[in-house]
Amino acid sequence: MTAPSSRLATRDLTLGYADRTVVRELSLDVPDGEVTVIVGPNACGKSTLLRGLARLLRPSGGSVLLDGEEIHRMPTAAVARTLGLLPQQPVAPEGITAAELVSRGRHPHQRLFRRWSREDQQAVTEAMLLTETYPLADRMVDELSGGQRQRVWIAMALAQQTELLLLDEPTTYLDVTHQVEMLDLVDDLNATRGTTVVMVLHDLNLAARYADHLVAMRDGEVVVAGPPDEVVTADTVGDVFGLDCTVVPDPLTGTPLVVPFSRRSQRGARPELPAPTRRPA
Repeated sequence: MTAPSSRLATRDLTLGYADRTVVRELSLDVPDGEVTVIVGPNACGKSTLLRGLARLLRPSGGSVLLDGEEIHRMPTAAVARTLGLLPQQPVAPEGITAAELVSRGRHPHQRLFRRWSREDQQAVTEAMLLTETYPLADRMVDELSGGQRQRVWIAMALAQQTELLLLDEPTTYLDVTHQVEMLDLVDDLNATRGTTVVMVLHDLNLAARYADHLVAMRDGEVVVAGPPDEVVTADTVGDVFGLDCTVVPDPLTGTPLVVPFSRRSQRGARPELPAPTRRPA
């Protein structure tokens, strides 16, 4: 087996459910200390790959390596102290407050002779302040809006304070303002703490803006991976998504910006419709 060149990697990884294979013999090195974003059409295997990286799904072939060791052979607590995950549709226990849910991010750090500490409380408070969920601390999670719940879950992942963070559609349920704020937060974590981040995103333009490393998938395989300006081209978007487009520089960041072609863009302004025919009196 080839030694990985990064802390988190896959080698000939095959994943699936029952008799259905979703990810096929996929080898990937996640760049250390960078933000990696996985993109691709629906049902291409993005979330399945993330579940495999997080040890939630056992491979039917190949392996996931964490620090050179097969992740399924490592103790659960050791993995949880190194790698955090926000799944796509997390479910909170009934009757739990936002603060209690965020506090669960500290469980991997607890030991037999180490109980809740000032450090744990500080991590929870900081995560809730960063995600603007501190005012929701005493609210029941099941009473929160979808966007509020999503930010509380992200706070829990941040409170875990792992060196690797996996996020499956972290902008789900968030309005456009909170989407940008959340991705800015992830970007700041990477810049200030050196956190290695792997995210699944649907919005290709946001992915290109925030990724250091972009992975484009189709049919359970990696089509192309690399810097956004090398991955996001009109040819690649057409090949991966089946979308005709042009790619221009983002006026704010210079990153690739996908402008889709549509029938309206090709025909110009909306044509005038004929006046309705009146029935004779």
